[in-house]
Amino acid sequence: MADKPNAKELGERSRAAVGAKDREGWLDIFAPDGVVEDPIGPSPFDPEGRGHRGREAIAAFYDNVIAGSERIDFDIEESVLCGDEAAAVGTIRTTLAGGKHVAVTRCIFTYRADGEGRLAALRSYWEIDKMELLET
Repeated sequence: MADKPNAKELGERSRAAVGAKDREGWLDIFAPDGVVEDPIGPSPFDPEGRGHRGREAIAAFYDNVIAGSERIDFDIEESVLCGDEAAAVGTIRTTLAGGKHVAVTRCIFTYRADGEGRLAALRSYWEIDKMELLET
């Protein structure tokens, strides 16, 4: 199992793929039955708050939420690995389409590995009403 990435490494790969706008690379990180909850609970991205489960739903999340941004940068202050899970604390800066505004959000990300080198779950804790929208 030493050659399989742990949850902390999978989180790093996930953030790198999003930052590189590597859709297929990001999707390939997930287990076939993986889930993305970003943010956790009901939101404009997930009105029922059930998460995006399976490759097709995760791909739709990418296409509808991530792909439209000009750029996404992560500033991770700390990341902690515990067993098959990891948590990362930091800030995400999303340059919105058109490049005139940046959404700045404090986040806690959690990642759960499936034991086979894939992400079983990516969950993000952040509050939409605390997001800052800044002009570039």
